[in-house]
Amino acid sequence: MAVFMEWRGSWPMLKMKFIRNPGKLQEVLQNERARGKSLGFVPTMGALHEGHLSLVRASNRENDITVVSIFVNPAQFGLNEDYAKYPRVLAEDMKKLRTAKADYLFCPSVAAMYPEGYATFVDVSPKFANVLCGKFRPGHFRGVATVVAKLLNIMGSCRLYLGAKDFQQTVVIRQFVRDLNMKTQVRVMPTVREKDRLAMSSRNRYLNLAERHRALAISRILFGLKKDLLKKKGTLASLKVRAAKELRKNIDRVQYFEIVDPGTLVPVKKYQKNMVILTACFVGKTRLIDNVIIRA
Repeated sequence: MAVFMEWRGSWPMLKMKFIRNPGKLQEVLQNERARGKSLGFVPTMGALHEGHLSLVRASNRENDITVVSIFVNPAQFGLNEDYAKYPRVLAEDMKKLRTAKADYLFCPSVAAMYPEGYATFVDVSPKFANVLCGKFRPGHFRGVATVVAKLLNIMGSCRLYLGAKDFQQTVVIRQFVRDLNMKTQVRVMPTVREKDRLAMSSRNRYLNLAERHRALAISRILFGLKKDLLKKKGTLASLKVRAAKELRKNIDRVQYFEIVDPGTLVPVKKYQKNMVILTACFVGKTRLIDNVIIRA
């Protein structure tokens, strides 16, 4: 049975609609477009922070209607990853979305997204899917591309809002939106950081105080390398090696540390106008990613 209701609790009532059924959301959004409304879409896995909310506000500025999804997608988690313990705090998230003035919240079940007999997935070229994060998370971007393609098919024509912190993911999504001729305009918004420059992430809540302090080395070293590259204080290779060595001294484990072309994700060997420095690190047991974009 379709669920289409307004959440009623102890908070002040706003007009955000809560929908679980994909077919119902399609119907509702078709009606919104028929009335000439423009749509913005922010896909999330919940445990919302200011980074997510900044995407909601960007959508509100540029569209008549903003839809946010919360779906912890099992298809993008591998063995021994944190799917089971990934934070699920729906009531807290709904309160934040009301404050940010989202119009619709889509919260499908796993069964609704992957019903019995489900057999269709979106494969991503190895040149995008098997490097950087994908090298260490086999099948991850297949799961990401599949769920985002499903969500965009449910949404229909819209603007899609993504955060630059998940840089490789934005490249993958831009590519398949273009390849599949989807009626989607992809908008990638800047990474939102804490006052001390730690990139906002739902996984930051896993960090204890000591780990949280150590994690600051990630952004400090990334921004330091960016500064050195812009000033060309050495060869690109030597500056990268020095920064990676410093990161390994401060962080429990560095999974990768690369400087790549922002369009192809191919590592760069010499200075070029546009570059991205990306890393994935473990602080304690928590895996964190970050990047800085260089536009000379």
